[in-house]
Amino acid sequence: MSDAAIVLEALEKRFAPGAPAAIDRISSALAAGSITGLVGPDGAGKTTLLRMMAGLLSPSAGQVRLLGLDPVREAGRVREQVGYMPQKFGLYEDLSVLENLTLYADLRAVLGQARRDSFERLLAFTDLQRFTGRQAGQLSGGMKQKLGLACTLLGAPRVLLLDEPGVGVDPISRRELWKMVRELAQGGMTVVWSTAYLDEAELCDDVRLMNQGRFMASGAPAELMGRMAGRCWQLTGLEGPRRAVLQRALRRPEVIDGAIQGRHLRLVLREGAALPEAAALEAGPEACWQAAAPRLEDAFISLLGGGPGGDSALARVMPQVVLPPEVAPEAVIEARQLTKRFGDFVATDAVSFQVRRGEIFGLLGPNGAGKSTTFKMECGLLKPSAGQALVMGLDLKTSPTRARQRLGYMAQKFSLYKQLTVQQNLVFFSGIYGLAGQRQQRRMAEMVEVFGLAPHLNELADTLPLGFKQRLALACAVMHEPPLLFLDEPTSGVDPVTRREFWTHINGLADKGVTVMVTTHFMDEAEFCDRMALIYRGRMIALGTPDDLKASVASAGQPNPSMEDAFVQLILRANQHEAAA
Repeated sequence: MSDAAIVLEALEKRFAPGAPAAIDRISSALAAGSITGLVGPDGAGKTTLLRMMAGLLSPSAGQVRLLGLDPVREAGRVREQVGYMPQKFGLYEDLSVLENLTLYADLRAVLGQARRDSFERLLAFTDLQRFTGRQAGQLSGGMKQKLGLACTLLGAPRVLLLDEPGVGVDPISRRELWKMVRELAQGGMTVVWSTAYLDEAELCDDVRLMNQGRFMASGAPAELMGRMAGRCWQLTGLEGPRRAVLQRALRRPEVIDGAIQGRHLRLVLREGAALPEAAALEAGPEACWQAAAPRLEDAFISLLGGGPGGDSALARVMPQVVLPPEVAPEAVIEARQLTKRFGDFVATDAVSFQVRRGEIFGLLGPNGAGKSTTFKMECGLLKPSAGQALVMGLDLKTSPTRARQRLGYMAQKFSLYKQLTVQQNLVFFSGIYGLAGQRQQRRMAEMVEVFGLAPHLNELADTLPLGFKQRLALACAVMHEPPLLFLDEPTSGVDPVTRREFWTHINGLADKGVTVMVTTHFMDEAEFCDRMALIYRGRMIALGTPDDLKASVASAGQPNPSMEDAFVQLILRANQHEAAA
């Protein structure tokens, strides 16, 4: 194609003779001056494909042509034309913003006046002028991604390859990142954006849906979403527990996917299937169906054959939580004027809330807002400067050991021992939580079965695909049957089907009486929470159900705001109040 910036011809990659193909004879053409999304689950081949486009991997067969050049044979010329931002971008955290830019300018031979002009332009473009002296390690997640993008753009590349730049970035920062990339594409740059987030992919000009090294479907997002017309529905007017209705719906053969949206359910039907009766779902006499607009995620899950269903194998092996008589069921987790100072900086400022038994409670907030600090104090990883963090009536400051034995914790960044095997991690963490003998063996066997870990027991944790790393981390967090579970962005970067699987487990645990506190940047996930607190600049600026928060920003111009709309509007409103004050 004459207007194609990147051409793939029968491209194949195997990492060992006879091994399964990581990229399986892909042929395609990616248009110049557009944003093409590479969308797929963990292990689909997205990173391998981007690395071949960048010339960092050689094809086993076939070829890549990038701006008419071979990325391997003409590597020098290609490097001048391409900016590549990997998943784990190599910023030097002990260097300042300006020092990182200077280092990358040296590497790309951007010198003299061209360097000064580039720095001025990129710092203005990314709004980092105020932070040139700040160490990269002290930047928020969104600001780190902006700095990574600025370093990648040095030398004015014509092709930009971005490997999951939105992972771990809050909705406001993600919108800013997209605005910047859209401006680059409008200026003629060709962008390839890899993502596991289907809402991001909807913003692309063109998408390639990947699985097992192949393109399952390609086209404009509107075209792919159009194929799902008539199959997406919302069930409104529910009575009774939403999670129970969703579970019943997902057991039906005509339903291939479903999710909670505040007080409603959103369901996707199998092709050609009729709507189930609301009465059969025991949804209540007022329940009724309304057509819902298709999303790209619906098309993707349909292509994969549907989601994981609504029954949690993990919940089946967990006991019902019975609280001791002295623990108040309305305050299983409690923050009382919780405050944390780092020198003169107040990261959390007098935050108070209570979490009930069996409740899923979300902590939301932009990168650097203080939600992770609040979260870490509540699970005993940080000591408060003032106030109290309590779990099951125990103060984490005065009774940390007793309190920690009653909770399970899953970190945002994979925190297991990477150089131990899966089996060794299970043994170590079950021992840490006091399991021994037959009970330890039984619980380990149950976790292996629940999370499908048997084929990976002798593999190093560091070599696992992301989805299995997250499954192993959750297994280690719940082996000791904790009545409380703290999950810090548990599905960051995983694909929609794995995300559904995790939330099936979380919903099942809550139904068993487990109290769950979760942080997330994924606003569709926030809809699964019973209640949530929105933290901004160290303070709690909103507390309520997802529907409460959406209703608080509804207007004549936006009568049905999404959860992301609510998040953004509440932050903007807080900024306006602060400016007025």
